[in-house]
Amino acid sequence: MNAKISVTCYRSKILSNGEAPLMVKITKNGKRSLKTLGISLNPKYWDFERDKPKSNCPNRTYIVSIITNALQKYQAIQLDMEAKNEDYTASEILAVTASKTELVTVEDFLTSHIQQLRDNGKVGNSYAYLNLRTTLHNFHGKKLNLLFNAVDVAFCNKFEAWMRKNQFEDTTMHYYFRTLRATYNKAIEAKYADREKSPFIEYKLSRFSTKTKKRALSKDSVKKILKMDCSDMSEKARLAHDVFSFSYYCGGISLVDVANLTPDNIIDGRLIYERQKTHGMINLVMLDEAKAIIERYATYQKRAGYLFPILDNRKHITPMQKFNRVRKLCTQLNKELHKIAANLKIKEDVTTYVARHSFATVLKKSGVNIGIISQALGHQDIKTTQIYLSEFDNEQVDSAMRNLL
Repeated sequence: MNAKISVTCYRSKILSNGEAPLMVKITKNGKRSLKTLGISLNPKYWDFERDKPKSNCPNRTYIVSIITNALQKYQAIQLDMEAKNEDYTASEILAVTASKTELVTVEDFLTSHIQQLRDNGKVGNSYAYLNLRTTLHNFHGKKLNLLFNAVDVAFCNKFEAWMRKNQFEDTTMHYYFRTLRATYNKAIEAKYADREKSPFIEYKLSRFSTKTKKRALSKDSVKKILKMDCSDMSEKARLAHDVFSFSYYCGGISLVDVANLTPDNIIDGRLIYERQKTHGMINLVMLDEAKAIIERYATYQKRAGYLFPILDNRKHITPMQKFNRVRKLCTQLNKELHKIAANLKIKEDVTTYVARHSFATVLKKSGVNIGIISQALGHQDIKTTQIYLSEFDNEQVDSAMRNLL
């Protein structure tokens, strides 16, 4: 018979402050064991029928968080014992050694890591783990009440089979498993998982095809977009055209980096900025075409502090506010770019990100050294190109940029 785990307000024991302690209650085979959570509250704030704090309970959010974590921890210990076919009593679950009670569930670990990333301003990165958690919920259930040792090769095979059944693309599956592997490795560092039990020793991500559809446009298609007269188009369409063009003229700069540019990033006719994704420094000459685009937003720059009317330093203060604004606008700009492509009879998909791929492809087809392209793109995280990064000076990169037109 499985144990029943709950939290109760132990009102038969009133403390000196008039409150009753909250206790973890584990019942199995008619025998009950209790262990304090280290917190207490006035019994009048406890719903004894539902075993939870009432809506008017002071510090309710904090108390609910403590209760939820405790339930997940002991349920995880219970599941771990059952997975190993161990016979146990209610008191034995509570008597687990301190080292084992420090284990956290996959749910807790992901939730904590997501919050930590957001607290550190890495909102974009946090969404990778948030998306993984959501997908694991859909696969495994609403709560991931399992320890990391339960994430084994069999688990990975079942997860993969579920995604294939639901027609996930290989690139998407690779994305989720890459994030799951990173999560497992972080759990190893935190002593919540065993390195020798990692499923990724045997379960290789090379099984997934990571080839993506061609994203780059031909030089002719890019020129059609650059030369398009947008004077009679909507303000949003003109912004989409300007962002695409600026990205192409300026080393394939990503939308999030475009959004964060300020007048301080332009120094002596050069665009110098730190990439949001990798924090690598980029230093590129600004072509006259790029300068002309910037000048169109001079009034906005003085008012809102950014080069483009994407972020506003009076409204978008926190990393989350900035991230949500850029993500929302990205969708809007891409819709406008799709319309522009249709008007120009360009069959390829046109998005803000395509400008980055097109920049690299046009230079490559023009015979520019791939190392120079890598430096312009800021691909400091790619080992095969890192050896080139220190070998090209600004003059070489500037010369390569002339091949864009």
